[in-house]
Amino acid sequence: METIAIVGGGIAGLALAARLDPRRFDVTVHEQRAELPAVGTVLGMWPAAQRALGALGLLEAVRAVSPPIAALPVRDTRGRVWVTPRVPGLVGVSRVDLLRLLDGAVPPSVRRVVGRVDAKPRAGADLVVGADGVHSAVRRAVWGGRTTAVLTPYLAVRGVVAEPGWRERGGEYWGRGDLFGISPSAAGTNWYASFRSDLGPVTVDVETALATVRARYADRAPGVRDVLAAAAPETSLAQRIWTTPPLRRYARDGVALVGDAAHAMTPNLGRGACEALVDAVTLADLVNTRPMPAALAAYDRARLLRTQALRVASGALMRLALAERGQPGRDRVLALAGRWA
Repeated sequence: METIAIVGGGIAGLALAARLDPRRFDVTVHEQRAELPAVGTVLGMWPAAQRALGALGLLEAVRAVSPPIAALPVRDTRGRVWVTPRVPGLVGVSRVDLLRLLDGAVPPSVRRVVGRVDAKPRAGADLVVGADGVHSAVRRAVWGGRTTAVLTPYLAVRGVVAEPGWRERGGEYWGRGDLFGISPSAAGTNWYASFRSDLGPVTVDVETALATVRARYADRAPGVRDVLAAAAPETSLAQRIWTTPPLRRYARDGVALVGDAAHAMTPNLGRGACEALVDAVTLADLVNTRPMPAALAAYDRARLLRTQALRVASGALMRLALAERGQPGRDRVLALAGRWA
């Protein structure tokens, strides 16, 4: 049997392990966490990601724990709606639920190794897959130091509260240099905030971040204030936003990159987890059916241009949503667009 070492047991790594043919491959997943995370916010699953979940046999299970999202209004800081993009078919699943379902889909033949991997694990593997996130040790070891993760000036704080206020107050509230989002969650209401900050950059104290968010948004729409009043550190996450630099290849020298290790992007398009799932299923289907060199070349052709374009587009949308000097002009354009629509 050919051997495959997957570094990282997150969304991309677990999806890949679940999709690889256990009759053909001896698979090992290296993951530094001993247990799955207990806290996580909602991830939007767009149609391509839902097709990947269908291929994994998990789509109906995900839909069962995922409220549908029909529209995502864009609002001003007082809550007035500018435009309401329709998003038919989009569902929002908790990262915790998604990881639990993916973990359960991994065949028992897959070995699990707990521990941090600081470089490419060779050990005679026919394929090493870097699924180890934006700070990928595999990417740095094989692609070089110039591929070190890029720090943005922005902080992301996210959480879930039990109250169902998303029904009347859902959408994104765009201010001057910040945004606040409210969306459905199976547990109540999902929320997220982003703005320029010097907290961190590697580790961000959640209580400090939550206090900073409450102070910054104290004069915003009632829905925003209500959600933040109910927020608690134990159901919140805080981290600086990092991205990967542009890459010209996702596969080389018997190594492939998937998910954030290949194309970590800002969260503004809601496509990071989606593209990680598509990466994993695409790579697995190719190596399941083709010789390894041909499969890796086909994976590059299938995934490189699309995901790099999404990485650039998400960064552009972040700059628009978090505009500072250009905020008045942006608001006028959005208000005109809403009236025209």
